[in-house]
Amino acid sequence: MTDGDTPEEGDEQYRAFWADEIADEIAARDPDDPIVIKGGVSPSGVPHLGHFNEIMRGYFVAEVLRERGHEVRQLFTSDDKDALRKVPRRLADSDWNVVGLGEVDAGALGRNLGKPYTDIPDPFGEHESYGAHFTDLLHRSAELIGVPIEMVSNTELYADGTFESVTREILEKADLAREVLAEYQDKVDEDYVPFMAQCEECGVLTTNVTGVDLDAGTVSYTCAGLEAGGKQIEGCGHEGTATLRDGKLPWRFEWPAQWKVLDVDFEPFGKDHAEGSWPSGEDICRTVLDHEPPVPMVYEWFTLNGEALSSSEGNVVTVAEVLELLEPEVLRYFFVRNPKKAKDFDLSRLDQLVDEFDRFERIYFGEVEDERLKPLADRAYPMVVDEVREERVRLPYTFAAVLGMVDDPELREQMARNEGHVDEETPEWAIEEALARVEKARAWAERMDNEYNYRLQTELPDVAFDADVEAALADLADFVAEGHDGEEIQGEIYETARRHDVDVGDFFEAGYRLFFDQPQGPRLGEFLGELDREFVVTRLRREG
Repeated sequence: MTDGDTPEEGDEQYRAFWADEIADEIAARDPDDPIVIKGGVSPSGVPHLGHFNEIMRGYFVAEVLRERGHEVRQLFTSDDKDALRKVPRRLADSDWNVVGLGEVDAGALGRNLGKPYTDIPDPFGEHESYGAHFTDLLHRSAELIGVPIEMVSNTELYADGTFESVTREILEKADLAREVLAEYQDKVDEDYVPFMAQCEECGVLTTNVTGVDLDAGTVSYTCAGLEAGGKQIEGCGHEGTATLRDGKLPWRFEWPAQWKVLDVDFEPFGKDHAEGSWPSGEDICRTVLDHEPPVPMVYEWFTLNGEALSSSEGNVVTVAEVLELLEPEVLRYFFVRNPKKAKDFDLSRLDQLVDEFDRFERIYFGEVEDERLKPLADRAYPMVVDEVREERVRLPYTFAAVLGMVDDPELREQMARNEGHVDEETPEWAIEEALARVEKARAWAERMDNEYNYRLQTELPDVAFDADVEAALADLADFVAEGHDGEEIQGEIYETARRHDVDVGDFFEAGYRLFFDQPQGPRLGEFLGELDREFVVTRLRREG
């Protein structure tokens, strides 16, 4: 397609991907380059996977627009001029280690409630402020997943005067601003001033602005603090004067102000904003700021292990943690799927997500037929991977977890060859990438402590069995040698034990002793079915 073209009606392949539809809406406005895509977050706690909803939605739309020949800037605002309203339960250091408050200088946070995040000391002592610490983590998380975003600090936008003109405009139209906001928010009376001054004495943000002098570019205030979660964070009572750079706009005005000063063309946001801040922001942008709001996109939140993600409550998983368990392209794929459909990111079932991605990849290369998903795979897969390479090998995730029970790299590769995942034609780079998944699957098994969290003994353990058990093991070895699969082996374990009058529990324990040197382990028959057959037969016969 040429630059500026829009898809023809009925072009199902092109429209199969939601990002194309959003790009069409943006292009219909005939924006100037660079097209600006924005997301944002208030740094309230651990930068977690939920924040990547906006980043990844924006990324895919940006990629579509770049493909069409546009220059695109993807911005992400850190709303770090916001006040800390409560102390989060968990934090993350610069290496993404998530810790409780007992492991940091929590008092640095508790003593600074009501102050902007950029005026609060970093409880880890690693950055110039808590806000800077959070922003750096978020930026580096985006780099880990390969998304080029520009971080923008609200604090800097106020300090360098970028926000000054729009702040002045809102205060000049204070009566109109109050009238518009009153349609969406209670407690907006004739004394309401759409500005929060920062107290020069205690540093707390206060909503008690008592006067505005636009000629001088100042507001007067009494430091009464602010309300947070139904509770009042008290101010110090100081009466003072602040410039328009020494404070901030309330969120309902700050969001549309960002759209105007950053010339934002598109912004995705969660359904909570769709029901609250977006309607008022859209109205304020047009009515008060005389500016067209960006193209919006509402996405559904996803949950983590069935529970809502929350920085302040500590139910989080970081991007760095996730990338210890799966490849970046799998994580990108998670965000390809319908953004308006609720999803759960269940760590215990990551194998299903990885299998789903692997199938998506095979659909793209024509190895799996799926008429429903083929248009989406054709369109989105090239944006998910760093490079389209048909020679790639993807080990099934649970098979990779099985290989993770083996510490010997050569044995891992041999087992992969025996199962037909690797052959003589497979490029060396593809083998290396395929086996890299093993360590991720092993980390998953350890984190979840699931049925794959065992270590296969490469050397025969020092174990002894009575004659009946030895005979049963020999029969089972013959059965495995015939080429049966894991389910068949599982059933045969019971039958063999009965034929030899061996207690079933004792027979299973014998198998676990042979392969793990442990009294218990995974579902044995299925596990043996995934191992190298020759290795299993040799071990059951206690020959090595």
